[in-house]
Amino acid sequence: MNPRITLATTRRVLDQLRADHRTVALILVVPALLLSLLWWVYDGAPIFDRLAVTMLGILPMVVMFLVTSVAMLRERTSGTLERLLTTPMHRADLLLGYAVAFTLMAILQATVLWAVSRWLLGVQTRGPVGWLLLIAAASAAVGVAMGLLASAFARTEFQAVQFMPLVIVPQLFLCGLLVGRESMPQLLQWAANVLPLSYAVEGLRAVGSQTDPSADAVRDALVLAGFALVALTLAAVSMPRKTR
Repeated sequence: MNPRITLATTRRVLDQLRADHRTVALILVVPALLLSLLWWVYDGAPIFDRLAVTMLGILPMVVMFLVTSVAMLRERTSGTLERLLTTPMHRADLLLGYAVAFTLMAILQATVLWAVSRWLLGVQTRGPVGWLLLIAAASAAVGVAMGLLASAFARTEFQAVQFMPLVIVPQLFLCGLLVGRESMPQLLQWAANVLPLSYAVEGLRAVGSQTDPSADAVRDALVLAGFALVALTLAAVSMPRKTR
């Protein structure tokens, strides 16, 4: 790995995003609109505060998985990836550059989501906002890493999107959003324990309900960082140079 090449890749991805207004809107505006729609559905009922806090981790992971998997497929189908890998750039430089660029966007996304939930929708949390943003960004980083990994097994952008029901939807069912994890059958609890979204939801709930959630937040953020690192490593190992 070369830090200079990784940084250059990060700048290139950010420049591409700046020119792609639709993708920027998908990252920054659409999650806030979906959260506002949820507020409207619940008509300001108290349960919305609990759901909104968890959405600060769920929406970034879902959006980043979708954006990064499609973006990396474009690199391969356009031939850009093959040309880049003829240079001194290593696959790890490329993937880490992507991860850093989209994680920076994820931090911006989490900030926008928190501002909308706090100042427009009136969501209250007992813990510090810094922990909230940290876990939301870590959740988005996992989404970035899983999106890059999924792109290695897809041949077209359509196939990349098809990974979402396989990778993301089971996590939505098992993360404790619909039913508490402790109420699930034992087998499903074990499955939930090895899925990253469970830790994002658990950490965000701790921030929402505790005045000092540092112990839970640090543990869950570290677990999410571990999931992201493993997914990035697997993506670097499995990524083909071009579409087969």
